[in-house]
Amino acid sequence: MINKVKEFVTEQTQALAGQAQKLGKAPVETARGAAVKSAAGIKSLKDPIRALARSGVKLTAISQGTAQSLIELQAEMVTTALTEAADQLERAARANNMLDLARDQADVLKATRERIVSDISQAVTIFKDAGGDVRKVATQTYESVTGKGKAAPAAAKKTKAAARKKAKRPARKAPARKK
Repeated sequence: MINKVKEFVTEQTQALAGQAQKLGKAPVETARGAAVKSAAGIKSLKDPIRALARSGVKLTAISQGTAQSLIELQAEMVTTALTEAADQLERAARANNMLDLARDQADVLKATRERIVSDISQAVTIFKDAGGDVRKVATQTYESVTGKGKAAPAAAKKTKAAARKKAKRPARKAPARKK
């Protein structure tokens, strides 16, 4: 979008330079023509600017939702870690001997490892969902501003189809070794 704005500014600069040359020859007519052309150019920016503003609002909502989900996950992780620590201390206090204590600690470590993996999976899912939402907003904004359809996804589908064909091909076997 920045490139489009730069192109627009360059075009307007060139147009104004041409208008300046004409201004010397026919000042009133040239000024009117330049004013009409500038007004049309300014009006043409209205829709792209609105599309960018809407996408900014959508991206803000996505980032706030992602931050909220991550904060809630963090609070849940801290609460769970504190609860598990308290449970671990209670189990240690109830243990009759070292063998029971070691078994309880092994169980707690296994549960902790599973919880950590689950927490990481949840965080990755949060970021993955946010990335997908950002991609959708960017695609919609690009389509709205440029008026172009979805050209990129078609190329991605071809790549996926090629990957499936490649995956379905039988694996080559290595020649037998000579002894």
